[in-house]
Amino acid sequence: MSEPEACEVAHGAAEPDSGVRTLVAVFASPVSRYLLKFARDLGFHVALVDPDAARATDVPDGFEAATTFPPLDSSADVVVTDHHRPELGAVLKAALEEKPRWIGVLGNPRHPGPHLAALRGLGVPDAEIARVHRPVGLNIGSRTPPEIAIATLAGLLADRNNRPGGFDFTR
Repeated sequence: MSEPEACEVAHGAAEPDSGVRTLVAVFASPVSRYLLKFARDLGFHVALVDPDAARATDVPDGFEAATTFPPLDSSADVVVTDHHRPELGAVLKAALEEKPRWIGVLGNPRHPGPHLAALRGLGVPDAEIARVHRPVGLNIGSRTPPEIAIATLAGLLADRNNRPGGFDFTR
């Protein structure tokens, strides 16, 4: 995009040509609530997946929780918002089988990711497990659900645009 075209987009005089982008938030949670709302504002097609319909109580207005993934392709990013759920391994295995562009699990990088043992226990090969990113998002010190959602979406946008994120513009 040329500089004049970029300025037109930034000033609302033109629409960006960003192609189809999909964000699937997994597990109804305070973070998924903000992820869905912010991602929709950013032009993503959005979906919420929670395999346990009885636990899908934190769903924002205008959204519904599905119990299975919609079809995923190279336009889709999947963000798992709760690494404590017992369905973690099964959900990640199902997502990996669908071949989305990107899969990530929220979590503190100072602690081992429980998804590793869960996926190994289901017989998922290490090469596939390596496709799951953890932590996710930009390292901005986020703590609250809206901050975590912003950091996550900023990281996804940087990755989609082949940028390093943050203030390092050398890549």
